[in-house]
Amino acid sequence: MSRFLRVTTLLLTCLMLVAALGVVQAQDTTIRYMLWDTNQLPAYQECADLFTERNPEISIEIEQLGWSDYWTAIQSGFITGDVPDVFTNHLAKYPEFVELGQLVDIQPLVERDGVATDIYYPGLAELWTRDDARYGLPKDWDTVAVVYNVEMLEAAGVDPAIMDEWDWNPEDGGMFEQVVAQLTLDANGNNGLSPDFDKDNVVQYGFANSWDDAQGYGQTEFSMFAVSTGWQFNNGIWGDEYYYDDPRFIETIQWMVDLWLEKGYATPFEDQSGLGRFALFQAEQAALAIDGSWMIGSYLSSEFPVGFGRLPIGPEGRRSMFNGLADSIWVGSDHIDESWEWVKFLGSADCQNIVGESGVVFPAIPEAVELVLEVREEQGVDVSAFTLQAEEEDGTFLFPITDYAGEISTIMDETMDSIGLGVVDAATALPAANTEVNDLFR
Repeated sequence: MSRFLRVTTLLLTCLMLVAALGVVQAQDTTIRYMLWDTNQLPAYQECADLFTERNPEISIEIEQLGWSDYWTAIQSGFITGDVPDVFTNHLAKYPEFVELGQLVDIQPLVERDGVATDIYYPGLAELWTRDDARYGLPKDWDTVAVVYNVEMLEAAGVDPAIMDEWDWNPEDGGMFEQVVAQLTLDANGNNGLSPDFDKDNVVQYGFANSWDDAQGYGQTEFSMFAVSTGWQFNNGIWGDEYYYDDPRFIETIQWMVDLWLEKGYATPFEDQSGLGRFALFQAEQAALAIDGSWMIGSYLSSEFPVGFGRLPIGPEGRRSMFNGLADSIWVGSDHIDESWEWVKFLGSADCQNIVGESGVVFPAIPEAVELVLEVREEQGVDVSAFTLQAEEEDGTFLFPITDYAGEISTIMDETMDSIGLGVVDAATALPAANTEVNDLFR
């Protein structure tokens, strides 16, 4: 009897060890998740903690890299086989990744689990579909608006309320250029409207740009101006013909570069390339900038008061690019099912409300956006310039989604740099570049 009890006890102990090992093994499933925005990291870590609390068998390891390093890591990882299970994706990148067969089509999973895709802002979910396949669930959206140095406007006698009604055109720049000129000062204190203004000795610029950044699309560089003339990038989503040779686009680009090449109202090309608009603005080198809603928190970290105003009204109204990010699953992941559970959670109200409460970006679910507005209102910050643009009829246009985005960016970056440097004018360079771009589709 004693021997029987010993054997039974031993068997029970073994069974308990096996069960315990099984629990440990189940808890060892780790999903690698990568994003590029350090400002969003705390909110998504909170989402990860809540997700693991509800799914103890899955842990989330978040990795963050800056924009350029991020895409280098993703693309080189496709070759080496070292890619996070889930990563934040961009509309300019995902068509190429689809073509390379690197993304999981989650549409069958969406249908299997009955995941609603109509909970997001209209159009966001559809941006991530092609030929009945789906490659991500929306996480946020963005528009662009004007950022201004409150003290510089006060010193120049410019009322920020002018931004509610100011206009722009590619012929003379309209009220927008007048304000930019008024905010530009030379070493003798003359502004850009003065006949004594010295454009070669400027100490404060009216406008800062980042001309060497993503010039195929110019989300925060030129798109808001060019599209407000009635111009459009191409012949629609997944289109195969671009219109960089359109006279309206050519006129817009030449007007913009002339702000620094000819008039001295905007930061020089070398400063834009070296530092970028945000650094120039924070260093109080310029009074105005145009930037995306994802940068709100960064601008508010400035050591001086900052405000956000409406875009100028172009010949065809105010226009802002409407962009949306999503989370995608790498096709080479060893944990597709667990990754899908994480992507579902990222796209849910539970996570997006956490992101909304952080106030960093505008989540893809409208209710979560209200939380952002509440947070900013409590801080005394008016971010309505971004949200009004999104709500305005015909106030937004979609980020161009086509094949060959990488090649298009390469062609247009080189072209725009040459124009920005004054090496060639827009009327000469852009038609040639447009032919090269369209040849990609032939």
